[in-house]
Amino acid sequence: MGNRLSKIATRTGDDGTTGLGDGSRTGKDSLRVLAMGDVDELNSQLGVLLCEDLPATLREELLSIQHDLFDLGGELCIPGYSLVSDEHVARLDACLGKYNAALPPLQEFILPGGARAAALAHVCRAVCRRAERSVVALGRVEALHERPRQYLNRLSDLLFVLARVLNRHAGGGDVLWNRERRTED
Repeated sequence: MGNRLSKIATRTGDDGTTGLGDGSRTGKDSLRVLAMGDVDELNSQLGVLLCEDLPATLREELLSIQHDLFDLGGELCIPGYSLVSDEHVARLDACLGKYNAALPPLQEFILPGGARAAALAHVCRAVCRRAERSVVALGRVEALHERPRQYLNRLSDLLFVLARVLNRHAGGGDVLWNRERRTED
């Protein structure tokens, strides 16, 4: 694995650059650093979600996803390196199948909300989609493996499904969009 920091305040980034895992330096506003930051933010948001009351199996799966995201960030940090495997994506597909099977079919669009844990899962989903867009943008200008993009795509779907699951876990249901609502003047 690439270079690891032995101290946090290095002062080497004062010039607007940051070190990558292969020892090279790039601008803190580069597409690579943007993608790394979005994945890091997603992992942090999952950490907030993990502070909630969650079913034990789901908690373990989310913790595993946090580790996967650290791998994904490591892959982004080292140009040309591969850490995210087909097995990472397959695990998400299996979770999607398991949790989706227990949910009723969607009849309407869903608003982010309901139970606090479900709302936090929706925030994670939105951040995940941003991370995916960042990885796609980076992949347009630099060579990237396809699995990080696939992983984030599946994960955003899973987080949507988990928000629905968490609303049911809390005794509620989906918060449906009402296209017929009336606004007050």
